[in-house]
Amino acid sequence: MHLAVDQGMWARRSGSLLSSPRAGARATPHSSAAPSPAPRRVAVIGAGAAGTLAAIFAATEGAETLLLERTADGGRKILISGGGRCNILPARVDERRFVTDSSPHSLRNILRSWPLAEQIAFFERELGQPLVEEAESAKLFPASNRARDVRDGLLALAARRGARFVPRTTVTDLVPGERGWQVLAERAEPLEVDAVIVATGGLSVPNTGSDGTGLAILRRLGHVVHPTYPALTPITDAAGTFASLAGVSLPVTITARADGRQASATGGFLFTHHGYSGPSVLDVSHVLTRVEGAERDAARLQVRWSALDEDGWTSALRPEGTRTVGGVLRRELPERLADALLDAAGVAPATALAQLRRDERTRLIETLIRGELPWTGDEGYKKAEVTGGGISLAEVDPRTLESRRMPGLHICGEALDAFGPIGGYNFLWAWATGRAAGGAAARSLPQRTVSHS
Repeated sequence: MHLAVDQGMWARRSGSLLSSPRAGARATPHSSAAPSPAPRRVAVIGAGAAGTLAAIFAATEGAETLLLERTADGGRKILISGGGRCNILPARVDERRFVTDSSPHSLRNILRSWPLAEQIAFFERELGQPLVEEAESAKLFPASNRARDVRDGLLALAARRGARFVPRTTVTDLVPGERGWQVLAERAEPLEVDAVIVATGGLSVPNTGSDGTGLAILRRLGHVVHPTYPALTPITDAAGTFASLAGVSLPVTITARADGRQASATGGFLFTHHGYSGPSVLDVSHVLTRVEGAERDAARLQVRWSALDEDGWTSALRPEGTRTVGGVLRRELPERLADALLDAAGVAPATALAQLRRDERTRLIETLIRGELPWTGDEGYKKAEVTGGGISLAEVDPRTLESRRMPGLHICGEALDAFGPIGGYNFLWAWATGRAAGGAAARSLPQRTVSHS
């Protein structure tokens, strides 16, 4: 969806840029003698999930709101999420699954500012998007299964609330002033506003418009930026150890350990031509993407290939008639994977259970429940679903997301140092932080007055 806007308005002087009344506002007679309160002016930079929510809630609170977006349409990560279906939210939330180098207490306070039940109600009532749970994954999708309906619905709601969408606008810098902010953009006159909301995202999936510009601007303004890294990204193995298994998928439990960090996840796993992907791999990838240099040699990626634990496999491999080891594994695992794991353990598939030696059984069970996956790298920001690191949560007020260093500057979404696992968690974060920043930016500004002469 492309909202029609007056493209010439950005080129006008900032004093008239935001001069029209909020959509739906009633015109009232005015006296030339008495000044009247002027609507507060808010610029939201970035029309992704967090930015669009911020614009909606800023405009709802009565602020004259501009939603500035560098691409032609905005919300491109929404469009590609969930395979084009848009996993709007998780069906249930476990706060412990979020990752941050900032205070977990601050993260929890921000998350709890807009509980899951209230977010669901917003999408169903305000946006008119009934949500349906995908039981096997505990994810919530729009009933239409169309990500475009979510993106278009958000932009349309922002317009109805009075926000103006300005596409193809690349913001290059923010300059604090005595009474507000000056927004600088390519090929445009400076824009004077009372408050700015930075919702520019991080560095992930750069072809959607995320290039780190917002983080660079915030760093120049003196904010602490925790080192960034790709998160929720596939892991690679340059040696192609298991390249012959490309396309094989199954549910597993996987654990990554490196440099004192550890993460485990249970879920889908996929062998690719370059390495490994699937929700379980993406959820632990951040542990490995942060490892550099010699530390990589000590990093470990281990997999339990089925629901069976050590006792379960010990029982399954107990001697029984003429059954073979290969037959037992193929009953629990895809055939190609079963054969590859037997080869890795040095056990012939045709070995009868009664002939399986103790050392072979021990080796095989170790491979099945703590199998080592060789890895050499990751697919980086190009495939990463989110950016790890970012603006320290200590830099913002958790209630308003206003910068503690720069009054009138609010930060939301992926630019902040927090991310969650696959399954709608990162939209949950975007919606919550966008709402908090938008509403606060509109409410907390000093009231200006306009004289009617």
